[in-house]
Amino acid sequence: MLLADFGTTYCKLFDTQRDTRARIVASRALEPGFQADLATGHNAARRSKRAVNELSALARGGRRLISADSFVLLDCGSRDLKFVRFAQGKVVDMGWNAECGASMGFTIELLATYYQLDYAAMAVPQSGFSITCGVLGMSHIFDAVVQGSSEEEAVARFVRGIALNAHRFAGAPEEVYLSGGLCDNPLFVACLPCTVHLLGRFVLLEGLLDLLGHEKGHIQL
Repeated sequence: MLLADFGTTYCKLFDTQRDTRARIVASRALEPGFQADLATGHNAARRSKRAVNELSALARGGRRLISADSFVLLDCGSRDLKFVRFAQGKVVDMGWNAECGASMGFTIELLATYYQLDYAAMAVPQSGFSITCGVLGMSHIFDAVVQGSSEEEAVARFVRGIALNAHRFAGAPEEVYLSGGLCDNPLFVACLPCTVHLLGRFVLLEGLLDLLGHEKGHIQL
């Protein structure tokens, strides 16, 4: 069975019969008729035989991967923000923000390419911009550069602003489990003002496996 998490810019795929681990494919590289058996993500309804709500997949994946009974799981992807809060093993709160988190991860990736920056080599800035939207927040970068800041410093402040906004959206927890593409961005992770546990990019796929009824550890991503 082919499982898929159809992200805006990247798709995560796992074939339960052929793959030993999940793989990542650029969304633009998928053929027009590509179909999965079970999927989540914003294109799941169009590209799969059965679609699962992203928050449901996120919650199931978190429960499958995290041993704690009470925790906050924050998913920061290319297009939006999602979080799920567990207390005593049960979901007590969740949220999905495609407006204040608009194109957050995608914008951060574009900025690295445009300014030729390495996020792993960038220092955490002392302050961040006040940002509620990835796209609209880019104006802060341009203004800062005009006022004399280096491009690297301005982008770093932008990333910190994005991280602080994501943290507030999740309820400002002291500890967070992070999933999504921004797990791979060292600067973003370092800018989160809390203890961070990285889960990687395949949490929603783990949720689909949970839905299929596989026992934990039976199939490894």
